[in-house]
Amino acid sequence: MIRLGTGRLDRIVAVGAHCDDIAIGAGGTLLTLCLAHPGIRIDALVLSGGGSEREQEEQAALAAFCPGADLRLTVLKLPDGRMPVHWEEAKAAVEELRGQTDPDLILAPRTDDAHQDHRGLAKLIPTAFRDHLVLGYEIVKWDGDLGRPAAYQPLSPEIAEQKVRLLQEHYPSQRHRPWYDREAFLGLARIRGIECHARYAEAFAVTKLTLDLSTFNLGE
Repeated sequence: MIRLGTGRLDRIVAVGAHCDDIAIGAGGTLLTLCLAHPGIRIDALVLSGGGSEREQEEQAALAAFCPGADLRLTVLKLPDGRMPVHWEEAKAAVEELRGQTDPDLILAPRTDDAHQDHRGLAKLIPTAFRDHLVLGYEIVKWDGDLGRPAAYQPLSPEIAEQKVRLLQEHYPSQRHRPWYDREAFLGLARIRGIECHARYAEAFAVTKLTLDLSTFNLGE
């Protein structure tokens, strides 16, 4: 596999339409990054679930998924499934986040996600973060919208197992869902791992990427 590094990572933005989106789509990547970069700043924004048990779940979950990080989490109260109707509030929140940080990496939903909340948030990100590396994470769901990703973050078996354990531990409100189980999360990670010659991986869509081949050592 061709490997491209990002250089030093000091600040990350992670956004989700719902509590648990970030952890499901990029929890293993967050664990990997936080272990490799102690003290890294992570600004997380979630559009719905504020003031409910789901916000409490998200606070505990992201603290566990971001060990040792300078985590700053905001959970709003936009209604679930109605993001297109609340476009202005969502856009204002994304723009406010942009005013607070200049990240090296953004983890966000995919722009072709079948869920309208995920897709709407994904389309808002480049309107505020115009010159940033955005990785669009995937969320397994009934819609069957998984595609052919362009970027992969390999996960060690230990990280993959930890991700699944934390998802089960910190989101009890979601355990009743038929797709929310160990087999689904670990199975998808195994498939993505096969695609990038690793045991497990998380996969991402990349809509725009600028290369600096003059500094890329092809011998590495």
